[in-house]
Amino acid sequence: MKSKLVMTIEQMKDEAKWLEMRMKGIGGSDAAIVCGLNKWKSPHALWLEKTGQVEPEDLSDNEYVYWGHKLEQLVADRFCELTGKKVRKCGLMQSIEHPFMLASVDRLVVGENAGLECKTANGFSGKQWEADEIPDAYYIQALHYMAVTGFDKWYIAVLIGGNRFVWKEIPRNDEEIAALVEAEKDFWFMVENNIEPPVDGTASCSDSLLKKYPGGKKEPVQLPETVENKAAKFLELKEMERGLKIDLAQLSNEIKEMMGNNEEAYCGNYQFRWNTVKGRTGLDKDKLKQLYPTQYAECLKMGAASRSFSVKYVE
Repeated sequence: MKSKLVMTIEQMKDEAKWLEMRMKGIGGSDAAIVCGLNKWKSPHALWLEKTGQVEPEDLSDNEYVYWGHKLEQLVADRFCELTGKKVRKCGLMQSIEHPFMLASVDRLVVGENAGLECKTANGFSGKQWEADEIPDAYYIQALHYMAVTGFDKWYIAVLIGGNRFVWKEIPRNDEEIAALVEAEKDFWFMVENNIEPPVDGTASCSDSLLKKYPGGKKEPVQLPETVENKAAKFLELKEMERGLKIDLAQLSNEIKEMMGNNEEAYCGNYQFRWNTVKGRTGLDKDKLKQLYPTQYAECLKMGAASRSFSVKYVE
């Protein structure tokens, strides 16, 4: 036996306890983050969450998450209709060999050493599911579940755009599973020993740093001399960015001048579009404030605090 059940379906209905248990290890959705294959969250951001330094993002109002949960049963039902297989719910499982590895699987396939992951996706992601293609993050998730359970394969079923259903079989790959387990072991070692992974340039990392360091200390501090090279590089890249923006604007204006009133043009294999877009309907805040000052004040709301970053060379 590769795993043991640590929370039943009924126990997992207590969301607070379920989330508390998830913080004690690496789950299926965490696996791709550890490998740097999740575009929404970086390994550094996940490390801050697992070490308790920042609160995980509240996804209770996220529409994608909401409909993913609501449609999970329908996806499982359709999978069973098309394959003739039967599935059942399980609970939260924990690897016996590596207790930090957790698996909250969607379904187990009856009579097989296999599980089923149910997904929903928007219509624009259809190309990611063509032929034998599977998004990297979901493939890693399946490998993680096979590592925890010891199963021979994993099925994945997805409803794309609300009207296209695809299911695929992912066979066990012991070499890739071993590499994933090593990556997760290294990450969890950093969690347990409070060894911070390097920051990166993702928005997720920026958001987590803002949560960790909300600011407020006004007195300046002296940074190590090694930061000088980073500052110089930062200013160099900013200057390059400004130059690129000017070059791009000039090139686009030159082509626009040649297009004139035409909204579409071609040159060789290149297509150009300069479409007329209807103006947005906006709110005249100054006029509203002038006509209805009381109501305007009542409708004001304070946004979340943020921090602006800049670098300047001082003689």
